[in-house]
Amino acid sequence: MTIGFDFDALRRYPDIEEPNLFAVDASDRLILDEAAELLAAVGPGEVVVVGDGYGALTLGSGARDVRVFQDSVVGQRALVANSHGESYRNLPLGEELFTGARVVLMQLPRSLEELDELAASVAHWAADDVILYAGGRIKHMTPAMNGVLARHFGRVDVTHARQKSRVLVASQPIRGTLAPTRRQFHDDLGLWICATGSAFAGTKVDIGTRALLAVLAQAAPHAAIAIDLGCGTGVVAAALARARPGIAVLASDASWGAVESTRLTMAANELTTVTIAWDDALSEQPDASVDLVLLNPPFHLGGTVHTGAASKLFAAAARALRPGGELWTVYNSHLGYRPELARTVGPTREVSRNTKFTVAVSVKSDALNEGQ
Repeated sequence: MTIGFDFDALRRYPDIEEPNLFAVDASDRLILDEAAELLAAVGPGEVVVVGDGYGALTLGSGARDVRVFQDSVVGQRALVANSHGESYRNLPLGEELFTGARVVLMQLPRSLEELDELAASVAHWAADDVILYAGGRIKHMTPAMNGVLARHFGRVDVTHARQKSRVLVASQPIRGTLAPTRRQFHDDLGLWICATGSAFAGTKVDIGTRALLAVLAQAAPHAAIAIDLGCGTGVVAAALARARPGIAVLASDASWGAVESTRLTMAANELTTVTIAWDDALSEQPDASVDLVLLNPPFHLGGTVHTGAASKLFAAAARALRPGGELWTVYNSHLGYRPELARTVGPTREVSRNTKFTVAVSVKSDALNEGQ
């Protein structure tokens, strides 16, 4: 790592900041230490960083003209805030990101499908002598990750553990085809679902989303503008656009993989009326501008179970809704979000409930609108 680099100065902002949430962890430091000798020897533009949380790998590498891929738009904005003008380029996953790369620093994703997608991309486009340093917390790592890397690299080594972290070091890339786009047709929905490696639930439809889809026809039937907030693979946006051809639908997510999955889903279903946005909590959406928001909020931040992400999205929906507009939320029944929804948005009632999931509708009140 860069000698003297102050990791403690890194912030999560604009992501949620609390005492138990951190902008850097031991795996970031271990990745940089394992790669230190090679980082000191490579030239400008030869280092690529994948999955950087808030800038620890990019800024701590000490490399010039680093190419960076971050799935999270929040992480991308945090890197901008932490960088203070240091040299790097954010790029989408693809040829421009990896061509000519000799060192790739990666935070291991949880999903084996996402790791396969990333490893295939590195092996396909990077330099012949590329070395991939992929690290993470041991509690989140599995032996299957070694097997995924071995499909794309002739050699995979494992470092000693340190502070409950470990790094997989892959070299000798095996040139091959890129990971194919996954797609599945759902007869009950009449829709194709497409997914990148990072998309939650992949091409399946999770049971929470199914609970929301089951009551979708009741949601603000006269709405002219709707948002699928946290759109994932775009299944809710696609179902709404298919059922109501005259409605304008925005599908928004903070994950690049989700946005790309949604784009592929809309193309596969020939739905051209859905606008797609890579955005954090509707930051680019005007106040009081929509009639309906549909939401299946996350209940974690990275590897930490935390309701802060849901609260942030409730507030975003309240701001974007017109008075009388509706927020339809599906959530794990034990979380009991109804009082918070009532405080944040307006009068809230349960539409459906079982032991696992509750669907609630909250109506934006005039009083809350005037107070914002």
